Amino acid sequence: MKFDIPGRLPGLNEVIKSAKMGKGNYQPYATMKREYGDAITYLAKKLPPCNIVSITIKWYEPDSRRDIDNIAAGGTKFIMDALVHAGTIKDDSQKYVKSISHEFYVDRENARVEVEIQEIGV
Repeated sequence: MKFDIPGRLPGLNEVIKSAKMGKGNYQPYATMKREYGDAITYLAKKLPPCNIVSITIKWYEPDSRRDIDNIAAGGTKFIMDALVHAGTIKDDSQKYVKSISHEFYVDRENARVEVEIQEIGV
């Protein structure tokens, strides 16, 4: 199973920056997590529920400026939480997710994230 997320997801540096900005009721990280989480959950709800999975995330960036660890660390959290919220996977613990692998590409015309979910042990 596969679904695509159009555009880029925030990297870890952007997530950390937004987490440090909050004061009082203004929490940019909470807003960021909700907005990206809702969008990804909407896409993932179209997939059937799975039990135990292996996940491959293909990151298509518009250029090669961001470090791959920054790309993966920020976006993976949003993706995994959305898969759970959508009911695609029961939980993102090691009991249900046996592996997460990443591939990185440059696509100047069509930045996106492709998420491939393979059910294993069925």
